[in-house]
Amino acid sequence: MNQYLDVNLSTSEIQELRFDRRDQELYVGGRGLGIRMLYDETEPGLDPFDENMVLIFSVGPLTGTGAPQSNRFVVTTKSPLTGTLADSHCGGNFATKLKKAGYDAVLIRGKSKKPVYLEITEAGAEIKDASHLWGQGTRDTQNALPESYGQAVIGPAGENRVRYACIVSQNRVAGRGGTGAVMGSKNLKAVIADGKKPIPIAKPYEYKQLQKDITKFLLAHPMTGRILPELGTANLVMTTAGRNIIPTRNFQAGQDQRSVEISGEKMRDDILVRNDGCLACPIRCGRRVKIDGRETKGPEYETIGLLGNNLGIFDLKTIVELGELCDDLGLDTISCGNTIGFATELTERGLLKSNLSWGNVEAYKQAIEDTAHRRELGEDLADATRRMSEKYGGKEYAIHVKGMELPAYDPRGCFGQGLEYAVNNRGGCHIRGSVMYLEATGPISLDPHSTHSKPELVIFQQNSNAAISSLTMCYFSTYATIPAGAFKMDPNSLSYKLLTGAMPHAGPVIRLMLKLKNPAQLLWFEKFLSTVTGRKVGMGDINELGERVVNLERLYNLREGLSNMDDTLPHRLTHESIFPNQESGVPLEPMLASYYRIRGWDVRGVPTQKTIKKLQIEVCRRPAMPSQQNASTE
Repeated sequence: MNQYLDVNLSTSEIQELRFDRRDQELYVGGRGLGIRMLYDETEPGLDPFDENMVLIFSVGPLTGTGAPQSNRFVVTTKSPLTGTLADSHCGGNFATKLKKAGYDAVLIRGKSKKPVYLEITEAGAEIKDASHLWGQGTRDTQNALPESYGQAVIGPAGENRVRYACIVSQNRVAGRGGTGAVMGSKNLKAVIADGKKPIPIAKPYEYKQLQKDITKFLLAHPMTGRILPELGTANLVMTTAGRNIIPTRNFQAGQDQRSVEISGEKMRDDILVRNDGCLACPIRCGRRVKIDGRETKGPEYETIGLLGNNLGIFDLKTIVELGELCDDLGLDTISCGNTIGFATELTERGLLKSNLSWGNVEAYKQAIEDTAHRRELGEDLADATRRMSEKYGGKEYAIHVKGMELPAYDPRGCFGQGLEYAVNNRGGCHIRGSVMYLEATGPISLDPHSTHSKPELVIFQQNSNAAISSLTMCYFSTYATIPAGAFKMDPNSLSYKLLTGAMPHAGPVIRLMLKLKNPAQLLWFEKFLSTVTGRKVGMGDINELGERVVNLERLYNLREGLSNMDDTLPHRLTHESIFPNQESGVPLEPMLASYYRIRGWDVRGVPTQKTIKKLQIEVCRRPAMPSQQNASTE
């Protein structure tokens, strides 16, 4: 739509601004434009809760076009959890509603003197009073706002600046990094949008045929057409438990025999009512379940892993209720489950006085509520694992990277994933590459305890995901890039052994792929982008887009005080083993050195001038370009 809103809550000034066309070409949208705007619009060292900090909602060129799995938005800011980059991604219908109102992004700065919400339509934007909504959960808040609008709201956790507070849209959550806390610090309860403007498509005929073909392809693929619709993300419970990598009792173990009671299969057989999904997604991996006679949202894998196994809870009904509670209060279930798990181990070791104990459901429910309201122990829990370890001790088993708690994949059973955790720009995150899918959770598993070719795979996956999230397509679309035949291979067959035996030696080939400007259009990502924008985009362009985004994110983090010393893993994960015949954990250092070198970074993890120049990254700040008209204020 070529324009965005700049909203100042301190002055109530609202402007319509035009994007720099070059930025749109280089960063495309979503995650890419988000980090470009964050870098340009904030001074170094700004506190996340400073009123001059910006909060950016951005969509992509495919948003609203009906391209399968394209209806997502990205929230970008500085994380109160890590002190570095925060970008969080979400489904629901808000993205399309914002785009059809006429905007590719909304940049919010300042702080309102009273609770407000922002209403965006084709006529512009208006700041409205939200005093009657303040204190309400995300469910009641959304019910109180116009049903026809796309909504992005916070709960009490965001209002109280819990460092891992999230933003909720329908049943979907922008969960990681504390974006909800930054939103709450601005006294902004909600952003809502509605519009019906047509989305420009440069080649409508080619696009329509592509949309039809790729939808059919996704529905025929074993992962996107069968496994995800049947079991949702909870299909991973039995796989990770079998691989000994599902976090158990604050990562003290990698499995529990009771995991079968909280698996995707158990959910399907006992409580599943129907599937759910985002707008423009044919896969519908979301779950709607029935407990106590009422229908509600079923838990995703991460919620099961961190509020289930990690807390010693093996009852699906309980996990559903804990997940519901976190969503309504506006808490990230990953960081919440991790932080409470850490507090439980502190209690177990006598370093913290609390009533937390493994499997103690009532104590955990109370802890979640107290966290959202910063009451008693909740005051500490709201500041998350890293800060608790600095106050009470236990740093060696405080499970976080750069301050962000790890998701439900123990890297001691997938070394490449360990490297990915350590170097990811937003901290302990699994969706910047998801290398564990190639090591442990997918149909083909290269040796998870080998370090060969892992740096190359991490870089390739990171670049791909950065590009796809700049298009704002769902990460799950990448599952279908694994050929369907791989799901039928017999692990004992000669062909399987030859394939998995060759993959650890694929590093030179991957490095060559990363360097080549391949013009071919083999996947649907570059094809969709080409048909919508009218600009020829090849596989090499997609890789370069992702590489550019990852490097600018790194430059932002370095500017904010990060160093190569932060590219590390918790002591427990590098020094304690959970596997027989394995003396220690993840051998990070040799992989890290190779990663820096292949990335074009120096030994300190800093992108070289050669890399910056090659990727055409400008590191100076530039003023925005005003459009011919400004939107009105209240």
